[in-house]
Amino acid sequence: MRRMLWVGVCLSVLLAGVAVPASAQLRTQVVAEGLSRPVAFVPDPTSATRFLIVQQGGLIRMLENGMLSTFLDLRSVIRTGGGGEEGLLGMAFAPDAATSGRFFVNFTSLAGDIVVARFTRTPANAPTVDLSTRVDLIWPGGLPYIPHPDNSNHNGGHLAFGPDGYLYIGTGDGGGGNDPDHNAQNPDSLLGKMLRIDVNVPDGHPTGYQVPPDNPFDGQPIPALGEIWAFGLRNPWRYSFDDLGPGATGALIIGDVGQGALEEVDYEPAGAGGRNYGWRLREGTIATPGVPAAPPAAYLPLTNPLFDYVRTIGRAVTGGYVYRGTQLPAAYRGRYFVADSATSVVGSVGLSVSPATGEATVTDVVEHTAELGGSLGGIVSFGRDHEGELYLVTFAGRILKIVAAGAPGAPIGLQASVSGRNVTLAWTPPVGAPAPLAYRLEAGSSHGASDIAVFTTAPSPSVGVAGVPDGRYFVRVRGIASGAVGPASNEVEVVVACAPPAPAGLTHTVSGDTVSLSWSPSAGATGYLVEAGSSSGLANLAALSVSHNGLDVSSVPPGTYYVRVRATNACGVGAPSAEVVVSVP
Repeated sequence: MRRMLWVGVCLSVLLAGVAVPASAQLRTQVVAEGLSRPVAFVPDPTSATRFLIVQQGGLIRMLENGMLSTFLDLRSVIRTGGGGEEGLLGMAFAPDAATSGRFFVNFTSLAGDIVVARFTRTPANAPTVDLSTRVDLIWPGGLPYIPHPDNSNHNGGHLAFGPDGYLYIGTGDGGGGNDPDHNAQNPDSLLGKMLRIDVNVPDGHPTGYQVPPDNPFDGQPIPALGEIWAFGLRNPWRYSFDDLGPGATGALIIGDVGQGALEEVDYEPAGAGGRNYGWRLREGTIATPGVPAAPPAAYLPLTNPLFDYVRTIGRAVTGGYVYRGTQLPAAYRGRYFVADSATSVVGSVGLSVSPATGEATVTDVVEHTAELGGSLGGIVSFGRDHEGELYLVTFAGRILKIVAAGAPGAPIGLQASVSGRNVTLAWTPPVGAPAPLAYRLEAGSSHGASDIAVFTTAPSPSVGVAGVPDGRYFVRVRGIASGAVGPASNEVEVVVACAPPAPAGLTHTVSGDTVSLSWSPSAGATGYLVEAGSSSGLANLAALSVSHNGLDVSSVPPGTYYVRVRATNACGVGAPSAEVVVSVP
């Protein structure tokens, strides 16, 4: 495996990539293929098993259980012909999308301008969305787009919500060589910037967003458009927040495509807006070749990138993510994965983050290209699922998941049987090496979730769990070998309903001081518990056990009683019946 050289700005030296161990640590697993120019892979917030694939030509496709369908078709409203950089370029779900149904897309209009539009799907987990819900954000000057010069390149296009709940929009400088209009340093232009806006506004809001009150440019250090978060970007092609999993810092990390000398990655600690990353005056850490010093920077100082690299390695950086998942070996947690779309080089960068300032420096660099499969056909984006696992999006039309090389395959044919409160799970071990040394069982309250239980079992392909409470569980199992966790088995739905159902038809009669109660038998019941209280829902006056579906109580003192009955069996006490109000004169 060839070594990878990056220019480590913080070290001011060329860093030689750390040698990769002889045995490959990582590999890729095909998730989807046969796609047309995919540029983004976005998890659906309403399901752990659904993903949206953004295709540059204008289709957003839904991937669920290996099946593809059309989620949204924008082909009639976008321009894709210019230089390969126009089209449908980005998508992000609002933080409350699981209830609001809102998401945002970024695309090139038919006139060549930048449009950021909001859509709403109803219900929030619908497999398609209605085009009529489109609302274009209105920018300064009252325009439903950000004007873009008559150049087809440098559109930016990525969208991401930060941990602060605000939408971040990366815009290119407008294209052309050397930013001829000097947009990236112009405080009155939204181009060549990182924008930050609050889109949590009512449906009828006149612009579709408002400027957050803590955005940095309110006359200091200079007057500028309020939407601007940072200056001096050329073409920010994919950025992300380190915001998922233990150890996450909240930092914003930006891959900014260079021009002719260097590709750069910028690092911004959480909340550190107002930075100027230097373009067009500077490319990476050097003065931009062929660009005169005037006009000057909008303001100083210029912020150095986290690192940059020479164009013999790559010519179009693709920003990635800090890995915080659990399925790769622990040594990869906290490393920043990055790629180059021109050469399909993939690397990971070790970060040392100062606890005092939040700033990061590079500790080492490892290239993973060969172990991940060599030339993968243009890595144009990374994806990250709800568990923090990483995916590669290739212009060749495939989505690839990064998995541990030593991880076993997926267990096969998971089945569940329920006997009372005892659940038995059994499966067939994965085919091929390595054989699992243990299994990880995951149970959740919805498809793909693991919010109820995660625990490790022995290498035997079965497990019994006793004392499971009544409920509905979604369960899957993964193999573990040499510390690497494999993909999930099929998912099974387990329903435990051991306690008898609530009795129906509770009625009562009162004769003098005698109260007679009766109700319909409950399936599986071996007895009943009659509760009486001084107010609704209480059992502070009586709790009487009976063996059949009726009860006569004599010498009841005058008063008003709230009565309900529950069925019982060896599993315990079931839910209460409907309540009756008994009045004894």
